Amino acid sequence: MRSIGELARASGLTVSALRFYDSAGVLVPALVDPVTGYRWYADDQLAPARLVAGLRRIGMPVAEIAAAVRAEPAAVHRLLDVHLRRLEDGLADARRELSRIRALVGPEKPAGTVRIALSRAELAYAIDAVRFAVGTDPELPALTGVLFDVAPDGLRLVTTDRHRLALARAGATRPAGPAVRVLAPAGFVDEVRALLDGDAAPEARLSVADDTITVSVADRTVTVSPLPYDFPDYRRLLRVAAGDAPAYRIPVDAVALRTALRRPGAPTIAREYDGVPIAVSVLGVDDRGGLRVLEPEEAGPGDGLRFGVNGDYLLDALDAAGGPQLVLELDGPITPLAVRRPDDDAALSILMPIRL
Repeated sequence: MRSIGELARASGLTVSALRFYDSAGVLVPALVDPVTGYRWYADDQLAPARLVAGLRRIGMPVAEIAAAVRAEPAAVHRLLDVHLRRLEDGLADARRELSRIRALVGPEKPAGTVRIALSRAELAYAIDAVRFAVGTDPELPALTGVLFDVAPDGLRLVTTDRHRLALARAGATRPAGPAVRVLAPAGFVDEVRALLDGDAAPEARLSVADDTITVSVADRTVTVSPLPYDFPDYRRLLRVAAGDAPAYRIPVDAVALRTALRRPGAPTIAREYDGVPIAVSVLGVDDRGGLRVLEPEEAGPGDGLRFGVNGDYLLDALDAAGGPQLVLELDGPITPLAVRRPDDDAALSILMPIRL
């Protein structure tokens, strides 16, 4: 038998929490001393106590915690799925409200005017590498633009629609001014991209003032006011920030993979997300260590790695990266995967996998 203090230390619950869950009928002591009132718990109550502690940390309601303690594993997983959807809906609501509040407050003002000169070709490449991942959901206005993350050494463009994230860099030839982050409307970025075509000057000039973003090429200029929303902290998804090596770094023959994905009758799994059908492609590693499309029930060769991804999104990432040889990085079948060019570590697309 364990005292209430011993169970508290072993389970991660406080003594007061154990008393509360006793009164709520969630975790009742095996024995209560009739004279002293001390609570005693059996050894087999440690696992349920740890489960209660975990469910408490993720904010599950008491009634559902009580049900989970008494349920079979399959039923507990269903409760967890319901709670996860509740958390996701709450987070989406909070993000929308934050965007409304930030719009009321107005955008953060940069300290003075920031000016940098960029390679026209590098800026065009960066726009092409990220434009496909701009969000279109009006309920998430912070994702409907392109982040201009300006640093003394250049410009990083970032886009995301929640399911994928794209990032590319254009180095500065003449940096000037402090670092600043502004969110540019997608239409403005499309106008900038049109300026960069043809026989224009080799440089593009970017300036960010209190309430404007301006890009000039030769004698042509495009100006816009930044969007008044807070773009997500994309750095949390970047492996370069953590300095870790991926578990898998798979060479990709981009031409062959495009052909396999676009082939009529290519093997896919039909899924649905928010009422929209999705064709999920199953990928694995071939006998030579390269990436290939698997049949839905086919076991992955080698160590058996299999993972699913939205095939259309993967094609977008391949097209945006360009080049015949790419690299795909991931840690496992349900972790974000990155598509990179082997000669450019500063540009990548991150895709969310789909659980098979």
